[in-house]
Amino acid sequence: MRPPSPSLPLLPAATEGRVWVALSGGRDSTVLLHRLAQDPDLQRRGLGAVHVHHGLQPEADAWVAHCAAACAALDVPLQVRHVRVDATRGEGPEAAARHARREAFATVMAPGDILATAHHLEDQAETFLLRALRASGPDGLAGMRPWRRFGPGWQWRPLLRTPRDALQAYALAHGLRWIEDPSNARTDADRNFLRHDILPRLRLRWPQADAAFARSATLSAEAADLLARQDDRLLAEAATADPAALAIAPLREVAPAQRARVLRRWIERLSLPPLPAEGVARIEAHLLDARADAQAEFVWQGAVVRRWRGLLHAERMRGVLPEDWHADWDGTVPLALPDGGSLSLGGGDHRFDTPLRVGARRGGERIALPGRSHHHALKDVLQTLGIPPWERRQLPLLWRGDMLWAAGDLVLSADADTWLRTHGARLVWQRG
Repeated sequence: MRPPSPSLPLLPAATEGRVWVALSGGRDSTVLLHRLAQDPDLQRRGLGAVHVHHGLQPEADAWVAHCAAACAALDVPLQVRHVRVDATRGEGPEAAARHARREAFATVMAPGDILATAHHLEDQAETFLLRALRASGPDGLAGMRPWRRFGPGWQWRPLLRTPRDALQAYALAHGLRWIEDPSNARTDADRNFLRHDILPRLRLRWPQADAAFARSATLSAEAADLLARQDDRLLAEAATADPAALAIAPLREVAPAQRARVLRRWIERLSLPPLPAEGVARIEAHLLDARADAQAEFVWQGAVVRRWRGLLHAERMRGVLPEDWHADWDGTVPLALPDGGSLSLGGGDHRFDTPLRVGARRGGERIALPGRSHHHALKDVLQTLGIPPWERRQLPLLWRGDMLWAAGDLVLSADADTWLRTHGARLVWQRG
């Protein structure tokens, strides 16, 4: 008697993109590919497979051939992506390979497409244990979700409640062939150590250990979702017109644990690197209670959180213009700045009568503003406009002879204002 096929939930009606199976050639992904290939609705919307060639194993080319044959037998198109695993990122070889795979998977997906991966019940149990050993809270202990945003579309894990034994039975019943990655047998990686040494011992005493860990992950996910809704409400209370700035006063009204969650969610929404525990502690100790005129900051992984004028500001670290840098610019093409930014003239094709000199601030500059009869200190003008100190350090200055013509596109001289109006142009400073 043929064993039943692994149970796969139906796709929500709102997801109409093409489905791509992440196909390693191993048993689990081979079962997933075969099972989804039996679904006429998925075939109608366009079922494909993608295999990532890491080049880390001698058999890598043979694995590509195996996957191609499996897909041809099911009439499923296959995309192969060759990647180079960057071991210099400081995240370990296993994490580096995973990072390379994710980037490769995203390259085949169009907006709204779905990447189906073969994570199963035991994978969820392993993830729960790994997160617990790293002292994760509810968000981490929630483990893998059946659905999550991924690249331009979604990642779908339809087998999360399916035990490994059911996949094995399905593969044997349908005469499927698969490859075995020899690296999966080594126990130097943490996940493999749990899989081969720890979980088998736990099952001897608690046969339902995998299901129990997976159930705990589900309960943690429910708790995390409840907390996330509260986080969103508190984040909205502290929000400003600038998504990269939060008002400090509302944050100080909540408990530190809740504040830490709100800060992490804010950073996540800005697509910045995850805020470490040290960052939360530094913000608590040095930024929230700093003087109103203080410029306290915390820097991590190329990102920074700063306090200024009752607000927290977060962004990626930006370069500053070298003090000795300068260039001549006639306005016909954008001027690339050494910090990665640029200056350009919008509103048509324009050219200055004589090129302007562009350089960095050095201090002491003065500017004649429109409608004013005397010059003002640029420092005072920038402070009045509420330009943060770090942005002032990045500001390119445009000079016409000895006259300060403009400070980026933030401050225009009377002469600049007249010239731009006359020519129907606008000055645009693109930050680096």
